[in-house]
Amino acid sequence: MNWQNIKEQLITFLQDELQKTGLKRVTVGLSGGLDSAVVAVLCKEAFGENMKCALLPSQYSSDSSIADAKELCAKFDIDYEVIEIAPMVNAYLPNMEHNKLRIGNFSARMRMSVLYDISARDNSIVVGTSNKSELLLGYGTIFGDIACAINPIGEIYKSDEYDFAKFLGVPASILQKKPSADLWTGQSDEEELGYTYKQLDDALKLLVDEKKSKEELVKLGFDDEMVNTIEYRIKANAFKGKPPVIAQINWS
Repeated sequence: MNWQNIKEQLITFLQDELQKTGLKRVTVGLSGGLDSAVVAVLCKEAFGENMKCALLPSQYSSDSSIADAKELCAKFDIDYEVIEIAPMVNAYLPNMEHNKLRIGNFSARMRMSVLYDISARDNSIVVGTSNKSELLLGYGTIFGDIACAINPIGEIYKSDEYDFAKFLGVPASILQKKPSADLWTGQSDEEELGYTYKQLDDALKLLVDEKKSKEELVKLGFDDEMVNTIEYRIKANAFKGKPPVIAQINWS
């Protein structure tokens, strides 16, 4: 993989798309995870001082999330601010009946609300941090972490992103941690999905990029249940990647 070429393409994409808006700055939500680290480094190279990261911990965030995010900012000289979303989550917490999924989705939407407020304050746009694996599987919160103005990594599979992150110089503390949206204590992406990103991506590349059928994948040795799960998730969550459907009216 020619990561230098891909980096140059993505930097050009970021610069071109920002220019179209007439604005000069971008805002990135930095979680201490791989995806937002990659996006932050790309934005730093693309925009220099005209970018800022927001670290938005809740009461469920691990200590390492903030520490790793700060380490990345120190290494790449990235400006950042820390805003606790715990008070916002706590204010609505009694209504969520201790349901982890609802709390996680609400937390993701609170973070995005803050990011868009920062973007209004700074006259910037919000840059997205969802990778291709997450977008295809619908593994994200609509109007939460999926929301953004532009997304530079939406065509990169999660399992490939590790090599890209190494190329960019992302610290080992981020590269070596288990993938987690950090939405509740001990939350693990791969445990929730039921498979590793490598397993899922190997199948996704054949199903989506090469247009192979489920039957062809099973013949190649892929687990039947996993392929069924992938196909279901792609269909069931396709709405997350589309704008709201507006009713078409015949006025005659």
